[in-house]
Amino acid sequence: MIEKRIQDKGVLAILLEKCIRILLIKECKKISNIKIDIISSSTQIIKGEIQKITIIAENINYKDLLFDKLKLEANNLKIMFKLTNKELYFMNNPLIKFNISLSQNSIRTVLLSDNWNWIGKMICMKILNKKKLEDIKISNGKLLIKASEEKTTINQGEQINIKTAKGKIYLGNKIYTKTIQIPIEDKIYIESVNIENDIINIFANSTISF
Repeated sequence: MIEKRIQDKGVLAILLEKCIRILLIKECKKISNIKIDIISSSTQIIKGEIQKITIIAENINYKDLLFDKLKLEANNLKIMFKLTNKELYFMNNPLIKFNISLSQNSIRTVLLSDNWNWIGKMICMKILNKKKLEDIKISNGKLLIKASEEKTTINQGEQINIKTAKGKIYLGNKIYTKTIQIPIEDKIYIESVNIENDIINIFANSTISF
């Protein structure tokens, strides 16, 4: 069965999948259930071409950013693949499409972490007029943030609206009529965001180079 799969897909495609898996494990503090599918013949790979690549992974920790699930797709990649040391380079900064799923626990952990709590504080200051993020919840398709200002605390949590515009993510609060843009890299373009089954799903595209 394994021999037939190798013959159908091509030895180089399977080897590339293994190399990308190693690269992902190296770049991430944690990643599981990795599935990689490369559609390209050995001849195309030798020429430095990949028709399509799909990557799916779960429970990801990348630079202390937590993602419950990631799906990535890219087409028509130009690569340099060195068989001697199994190194892979993208030559044309390919455009990738991806969607990320974030749970309540992941968002809370990130925004209360030492590395990223500045974002939580910025959100509270800009749209809730509070200094400290206390908690964040996703319930019934809504994002709720609990914040405090010394002895004054928002007990139930304020509803925060999520929207996208011109490739960016914005959070807003109707009570204070304030909106804030979430800082992300310029090369990332956010297509849409939704909340489904208490999971935030982000659909985006970006160029990639490594």
